[in-house]
Amino acid sequence: MTNMKIQLTTITAFFALLLSISGYAQYCPMKPANGNPVLPGYFADPTIKKFGDTYYIYATTDGIKLASGEPQVWISEDLGNWYDQEMDIELPEGLTNCWAPDVLQGEDGKYYYYMGNCQFGCNIYGYVSDTPTGPWKPLNNGEAVIPVGTGKEYLPALDAQFLVDDDGSLYNYFGTWCTSFKGMGWVKINSDDMHTIEKEGFIPIEQIPQAFEAAYPIKKDSIYFLMYSSGDCRLGTYAVHYSWSLSPEGPWTYGENCPILETTSDGYIDSPGHHSVLEKDGEYYIVYHRHDNPHSSGGEFRQVCIDKMEFSDPYTIEKVTPTHEGVCFESSMPGNLAFGAKASATSSYRLVAEANQYTRKDVDHLYAPELATDDNNGTMWKAASATLPQSLVIDLGKQQDIKRIFTQFEYPTFYYQYKIEVSADSTNWELFADQTANKTSGSPMIDDNNTLARYVKITVTGTEKAGMFPAIWNVKVFDEIFETPATKNHPIVGKDGNTKSQGLLVNFDASKVGKGEISHVKNTGLLGGEFKLAGTASIEKVDGVKSVQLDGQSFFELSEKAPQSLDWNSPFTASAWVYIPEHQDGACVIAWNSRENMLQASYAAMMVGKGNYGAIAHGDGSVDLSFKNVPSENEWHHLAVTFDGMKESIYVDGKLDREMPLMLFVEKSKILIGASGIEPENLKGSIANVRLYDQPMTATQIAELYLETKPKGLSNK
Repeated sequence: MTNMKIQLTTITAFFALLLSISGYAQYCPMKPANGNPVLPGYFADPTIKKFGDTYYIYATTDGIKLASGEPQVWISEDLGNWYDQEMDIELPEGLTNCWAPDVLQGEDGKYYYYMGNCQFGCNIYGYVSDTPTGPWKPLNNGEAVIPVGTGKEYLPALDAQFLVDDDGSLYNYFGTWCTSFKGMGWVKINSDDMHTIEKEGFIPIEQIPQAFEAAYPIKKDSIYFLMYSSGDCRLGTYAVHYSWSLSPEGPWTYGENCPILETTSDGYIDSPGHHSVLEKDGEYYIVYHRHDNPHSSGGEFRQVCIDKMEFSDPYTIEKVTPTHEGVCFESSMPGNLAFGAKASATSSYRLVAEANQYTRKDVDHLYAPELATDDNNGTMWKAASATLPQSLVIDLGKQQDIKRIFTQFEYPTFYYQYKIEVSADSTNWELFADQTANKTSGSPMIDDNNTLARYVKITVTGTEKAGMFPAIWNVKVFDEIFETPATKNHPIVGKDGNTKSQGLLVNFDASKVGKGEISHVKNTGLLGGEFKLAGTASIEKVDGVKSVQLDGQSFFELSEKAPQSLDWNSPFTASAWVYIPEHQDGACVIAWNSRENMLQASYAAMMVGKGNYGAIAHGDGSVDLSFKNVPSENEWHHLAVTFDGMKESIYVDGKLDREMPLMLFVEKSKILIGASGIEPENLKGSIANVRLYDQPMTATQIAELYLETKPKGLSNK
């Protein structure tokens, strides 16, 4: 044990020295071997269960389109090592979200899965299976088990959590936006069919002060505790409170020490909440989500953590100390040969960005190669771009037997294509595993072989989605084969996200068109085709510049659709010279992706205006970008937006206006100039030229683009 402590201290010191020398020692979660987060990926609203000898975490799949990832379950036999399993669920047509699930075993031995969804009104749906991992069949003929308006008119039915009382009675507590509805709902469910509501009620906000969502009921001895979250889950105000009662139907008394779990003073454990509770050997543990580090924009890149929770008397829960270290459960896994190993990579992304409402601090963070060997689910190596291939090389220090390699990629729900090679001298390589045709997601990805080597090289050759970065939370290397939980994910059918950028795809240039009324404009960019006019427009000179006049009703549509290189999280640069007589909140200059199912960051359109989406629109409003300095009316301005897959930057007249870390989840579609697809956002003004690239640009390149595209007539102004 002493030698192990010395080794860990040495490794910790190595990482601290490395990060301080590099100038990136800003984030304390970089400490190696931290137990929190417990899952390598973005998951929220965790519900932990133990069925038989196995633990399960059911959660909202986060980090994708307003928490709209495919439903998963994480499986563990020791609470320390978790394995991802996708779940087959027969969702109603049109539903894509599975939010805040809960699972329990019925008296019939079957398993029942409940989740919330707000696409057809905020309802809770139920499913049944013979196993804790599915496949899941709908209850109640697919209709909502707890519909919106249960307990109180219009009350959203979300975040359902069950309590099985000592007499077998089955209660469920639910609600969100509870501060607006002045309370939370509850129902008593028939335990025979697991969906019929026998009784319903409402808990007034006075009994559960500051409640917003995320009810979690537990019973300890004869006391009922109703725990819940307050504040905004996207921001640092999120926190956990509780009330207690002598009856599952209340009334409830607000608890001592509230909030019992909240953001730490340094901000590195940010927005902890929406939790569940595990009792193990008489001890209690709180399982909750928190924001990633550095904090991603949108506040919906959350990660699951476990910490100790204690009661000081029958009615009182003590304040929880949220930690990076987590809880040390006894591990069943053999030693990881790659822990603390030196690593190098073809490239690494450095995120430099100013503070915003989500990050709250300026960010200067390197996704260094060594962060893939620190056995920390809160840190990762990420390549400098989505350009493929990209490689990570690990030096084990000496030749060792290698029989199994775990790779935990950034997104467990998407597949990565890769190969693993090994070498004795880092010059001559032999193949350990070929997954270059892989189309199955999972975490960890497990590859077995039997060899002797010192170096391990993982090369990412493809991704499921366009613009996905090669990024790895952890690589673990073992000298033996050992038993793991049985998981099986299905291969994805269809095209992968592999694509190559081309450059200037769209070049709309009014100077190349004759004067007077027009019906089309040729696209001289690489995509080709022509822009066809819907409505009427003309070419005129405005303040000496030849330009297209748009009246707020007319717009152009390109005959060619946007290519794969503009799909999902792909980089882009859009630029335009525009003249606006009077600003709207936001008028669309150019759009190239679908506005259907518009969720957070699932849309991108370059705008000009004075509103919160005046610079670029992204969906539900929380990650739209406004201008810091709105371009003046009745003057020509050059606008540019560039996105590198991790950060978006806005420029006005060649100078940086603002920037924000961001990831996108767009679906390529038709290319429009002067319209977004919503009539009030049609542009009324003049356009001299518009360009669209499937590549990011640096500040220097944007300044050059400003000069290169400057219209004639402005050269002396």
